[in-house]
Amino acid sequence: MKVKKSIYFTISFLLLIFTIIISISVGAVNIPLQEIINIFLGKGNETFKMIILNLRLPRIIASAVVGMGLSVVGVFFQGLLRNPMADPYVLGISSGAALGATIAIILGFGLFKLSFMAFVSSLIIILIVYTTSKTESRVSMTTMLLAGIAISAFISAIISLLMLLNHNEFARIVFWTMGGFNLTNWSNVVFSTPIIIIGSSIMYVFSRDVNAILTGEEVAEHLGVNTELVKKIILILGSLVTATAVSMGGIIGFVGLIVPHISRLIIGPDNRILVPFSAISGAVFLTIADTLARVILRPSEIPIGIITAAFGGPFFLYLLIKNKRKSEGM
Repeated sequence: MKVKKSIYFTISFLLLIFTIIISISVGAVNIPLQEIINIFLGKGNETFKMIILNLRLPRIIASAVVGMGLSVVGVFFQGLLRNPMADPYVLGISSGAALGATIAIILGFGLFKLSFMAFVSSLIIILIVYTTSKTESRVSMTTMLLAGIAISAFISAIISLLMLLNHNEFARIVFWTMGGFNLTNWSNVVFSTPIIIIGSSIMYVFSRDVNAILTGEEVAEHLGVNTELVKKIILILGSLVTATAVSMGGIIGFVGLIVPHISRLIIGPDNRILVPFSAISGAVFLTIADTLARVILRPSEIPIGIITAAFGGPFFLYLLIKNKRKSEGM
């Protein structure tokens, strides 16, 4: 079994490398593989060098890191809520972060303040969702999911209103609501990447605790897990990672829904293995999505949120139908 999982990890890692190479190569201008190798060896065409190092490489790293972060958060939220339909987008955290980013754009703030406001607003939203779902000392995970969906819809309406009232920033706000990495540069990558990686790594420390929670909260508490504390830590860290991802790529839905679920089918439910596998798979998925966004209507770009929603919407319906059949079978 360990050999089989090692093979899966090796394949996913090689697929990530292959996807990155293809993503560097294709676009409005196709760049041959030999030219890419020459550029990384310090030689090659100057125009190609500028395209790769200043335009494509930052957005490829950004898409891979954001895909990794959203997938890791999705794994933990699905485990915490014990619901395969939970992810940062559905819980309203992505929308909350986008609201903060929208206000920051309107006020003319820079990247750091924008990311900070995205984090604060996402934290406020998850606090509202958490408080709404709390009954005495317990948190209803089903209520949390429903509250997240309702608040997400409400926030989307507020963002639409802000877009109508601020025509000068309309294009930038549309970018945040539809998602994309076409404005990504090295400063975005250098600022956001460490936050997403460190936040995801700290969450990974709680993999064993979430495994215990999956068996039932009472069982987990008997095993010495402080379930309420673990919930709070995961929700805060998940909000931080999601907000940072949104500040870099806007609202990108369904990554945290699709990737963890498919990874679980391949690698199994143990979060100690599932989390790193989902991280690599998420990086592959969003890099492919970003590449498709660049090439489908080239030289124009499709917002990456449209690509992920095209996969995620039907997948969400599939999960709903599957859960319905399961409950009817019981």
